Amino acid sequence: MTDHDAEALLTPTEWVANQARLYERSGGTRGTTLHGAPCLLLDYRGRRSGTWRRTVLIYGRDGGDHLIVASNGGADRHPLWYVNLVAEPEVVLRVGTERFRARAETLPSAEKARVWPHLVGVFAPFATYQERTERDIPVVRLSRLPGTP
Repeated sequence: MTDHDAEALLTPTEWVANQARLYERSGGTRGTTLHGAPCLLLDYRGRRSGTWRRTVLIYGRDGGDHLIVASNGGADRHPLWYVNLVAEPEVVLRVGTERFRARAETLPSAEKARVWPHLVGVFAPFATYQERTERDIPVVRLSRLPGTP
């Protein structure tokens, strides 16, 4: 697939790391939702270290693409995974039982506006998170790379 190590470093947030372990160890059959919303595993490369890291994120769909929200719970700074994606946009996803490479791209404002209602429908707290901050919360499109099963 790539030089990606299946044992990517897990997020330091304990409950997220536990969910990521369950998701991966079950082959994508357990740990796939959070508060009823679908989740994926995002493996991304650290922009300084080059180390593969893994986190769990709620996602929506837009056609064949997956959409993730860099909400950071409404904090005034971007989550570190997002900062790393901007620098290194090639990622590895596990969505359920499927694992594949994808490219991350931050949506422009008009595109975000189009998909935002869908994402709030998937996970209503996204709207509250946006209200908590003056930061425009990015939405990221994850598109499967050609030649990936």
